[in-house]
Amino acid sequence: MNPSTIFLRRDVADVQPWAETCGQICPLLEEKDEAAAEVHHLQITNAKLHYHQRTDEIYYVLDGQGRMRLDDEEIELHKDVVVYVPRGVKHKAWGNLKVLVVCIPRGVLNDVHELE
Repeated sequence: MNPSTIFLRRDVADVQPWAETCGQICPLLEEKDEAAAEVHHLQITNAKLHYHQRTDEIYYVLDGQGRMRLDDEEIELHKDVVVYVPRGVKHKAWGNLKVLVVCIPRGVLNDVHELE
């Protein structure tokens, strides 16, 4: 955001999704918005295993259920679960999930390192 911007409002219905490592992504706050973080709305069915060198992620499950691999651990995901994924942790999710992902700092789309 430029210094004169007081706030930014974006509706997920107005964002054209595209396929990304984790699934169908709708960036609600992007790197170019210059906010402190990025916020992405994702539909996940079968993400690819990947990690980020510089980015921490916070997943909030809005709807659905599935599972997530975090390094060598596997956890269950369902509505209202929050998962913090620190940089460097190999991760992927699968199932039928609608999630909101907060990425700190911004720039995550240039920090995706696919492993499969």
